[in-house]
Amino acid sequence: MTSLSSRLSQRMLRLPPPLTRDLTIERDLRVPLRDGTVLLADRWSPRSGGDGLPTALLRIPYGRAGMIAAQLVRPLAERGFQVLIQSTRGTFGSGGAFDPLRCEREDGIDTLNWLVAQPWCGESVVLTGGSYLGFAQWAVADAVPPQVKAVIPAVSESAFTLGFLRGDAFSLEATLSWGLQVADQERPFALLRQLGRIRKERRAWYTLPLSEADLAANGRRSDYFQNVLAHEADSPFWQVIDHSRRVPDITVPVSSVGGWFDIFLPGQLRDFRVLQEAGRTARVTIGPWAHISMGAGQVAAAEALDFGLALARGEKPADRAPVRLFVMGAEKWRDFPTWPPPGYTPRRFHLQPNGALSPDAPVESAPDTYRYDPADPTPAVGGVRMAVGVRSGRVDNTALEARPDVVTYTTPVLDKDTEVIGEVSAEIWFRSSLPYADVFVRLCDVDEEGRSTNVCDGLAGLTDADTITCATVQLWPTAHLFKRGHRIRVQISSGAFPRYNRNPGTGTPRATAQTLHPATQQIHHTPTHPSTLTLPTREPN
Repeated sequence: MTSLSSRLSQRMLRLPPPLTRDLTIERDLRVPLRDGTVLLADRWSPRSGGDGLPTALLRIPYGRAGMIAAQLVRPLAERGFQVLIQSTRGTFGSGGAFDPLRCEREDGIDTLNWLVAQPWCGESVVLTGGSYLGFAQWAVADAVPPQVKAVIPAVSESAFTLGFLRGDAFSLEATLSWGLQVADQERPFALLRQLGRIRKERRAWYTLPLSEADLAANGRRSDYFQNVLAHEADSPFWQVIDHSRRVPDITVPVSSVGGWFDIFLPGQLRDFRVLQEAGRTARVTIGPWAHISMGAGQVAAAEALDFGLALARGEKPADRAPVRLFVMGAEKWRDFPTWPPPGYTPRRFHLQPNGALSPDAPVESAPDTYRYDPADPTPAVGGVRMAVGVRSGRVDNTALEARPDVVTYTTPVLDKDTEVIGEVSAEIWFRSSLPYADVFVRLCDVDEEGRSTNVCDGLAGLTDADTITCATVQLWPTAHLFKRGHRIRVQISSGAFPRYNRNPGTGTPRATAQTLHPATQQIHHTPTHPSTLTLPTREPN
């Protein structure tokens, strides 16, 4: 069984053959913290010669056994590391109460101080892991002992989940799904419970008031979900989990891995840019992935071995550019010196009458009108998603664009390739019959057969929408080649549910709103109200 697990992880992660498959596991090591709490950890190492090897540290709230160990721990322990995997506070035998995200700095620093004092630890430590495990790295990366030689966070960022909690763009799907997952994860048959809850969870998205959604899904409260409903991103309550201010002080080399459809991408690229501007050793790899992706896992495992293990051994990692991006459309990897890459010029495309999109200045025209009904909300289709059983990433948008609450604007057929890499934004002049409304903007690539595929998107909320107002929408960053013969399209609607919560149109706090009001929406595109999409473009050589 051990050999099968080893070979399966090797194949799934596309790893070279191991140095050994013969490992030993010391379970339930007790790690004391400053407040007297004890956390449990398992040490994996080669049965022969494990003491003194570089140590990979993973701090995880999801348990230390099963598929977690097979995919995260065993591959590293078989290829030059010994690995310490620790259950975070209040999870899977570790003492204290699980207070998601809020204790990882102090607990992580205490764990590192304990680790480097162990006689078997050796002289080098590497921090690795994705998502919550990545956040646990960002929480301590500016305060690590000198034995830490590399930090390798994947699909993560230093202000983890705060981007979900904006008052004007609340991420319902991710917060409810994750809150339900961690609330149930230690109950018997947790995975089966999670799979069996999918239908209830989807119904719970529609629950009013939202404060009852966790009960509707599984009959139990989720402390995390209740906290995100009660406190917006700028609340003092969340200050303890915002480590973005610490990023400039990180001196240990960082290699991060992300995806163009990952929920944490904007924050991850912000962190990389801060590190680079501070003159730190940092690199980033972004692929065509969503948050839960085998591709991201493969690259993260490779970075732990190629980047982390080399530095842990006092060697120089193989040379590569600081920024490695998968350019969608071209379907190729490209290297760049910085993010955003140099040589890409912001180019404004204006919304025009009759669904046209053009660099030309707009002419006088009547606004385009549609009706948004939060009782039948515009659905999220592909793109940036994180929930069990939903499809993320690039998908066919034909059915979405056929809805009467989605308006599209499209360029003529391109006579040459147009490459877009960098930050994408839109300014949409908008008016609603209600003072509260959302503006969702999506960039799409339309191929020769007319199929429209999403590239990136974003949403902004308005609180004075009953007057003509400019909605500034920051879309997800991207790297995409629009090929000659294709067309560039922008979609505009008033939601992407359940990725974002429905805007009820009332201004009532999201936790307590119970009444939904439909609205008539207008998109303006005139010389005095020029709605635009701004793309960082370059024509490939």
